[in-house]
Amino acid sequence: MNVIAWLIVACEIGFWVVITLGLLTRYILKKNKLGLFFLALTPVIDLILLVVTGVDLYRGATATQVHAIAAVYIGISIAFGRSMIEWADIRFQYYVMKQGAKPVKRFGMDYAKHYFKSWGQHVLAFLIGAGILFVLIYLINDSSRTEVLAGFLKVWTLVLGIDLLIAISNFIWPKRKKG
Repeated sequence: MNVIAWLIVACEIGFWVVITLGLLTRYILKKNKLGLFFLALTPVIDLILLVVTGVDLYRGATATQVHAIAAVYIGISIAFGRSMIEWADIRFQYYVMKQGAKPVKRFGMDYAKHYFKSWGQHVLAFLIGAGILFVLIYLINDSSRTEVLAGFLKVWTLVLGIDLLIAISNFIWPKRKKG
């Protein structure tokens, strides 16, 4: 694997490490400001990935799928970051701290609405990631070096469309409780 691929892995691990540290310091150590500091580090991780990816391409690297995945990762992290932190917070409170209500399993129209909201976040992630990819393509200004980025955009557009069909299908055939 190349450096950017390893950096994506490190960023994902770092994302969950700072969230875990934020939750531990907030709930176990009762240090709310320190916990908030750790949670606020998540965008810094995205910035590091963005800068390193940009520098790699600026120095003449030919874009690979890994560079495109870095843009996707940043878009997803920004668009879904808050909801992922809330998801972790609710589960940490319930399973670790033994406080609060059990996390809700969604069914029916509630699930369909939640999934559709998630699709909206996917659109935001797409706009952010695609924006990064377009900027990289524009700045590099060499189609032989950015062909993969443009191709990746086409695939992601298809995935976004499929996700929309799934979101709509949840309203037509709502998810039911098992058993």
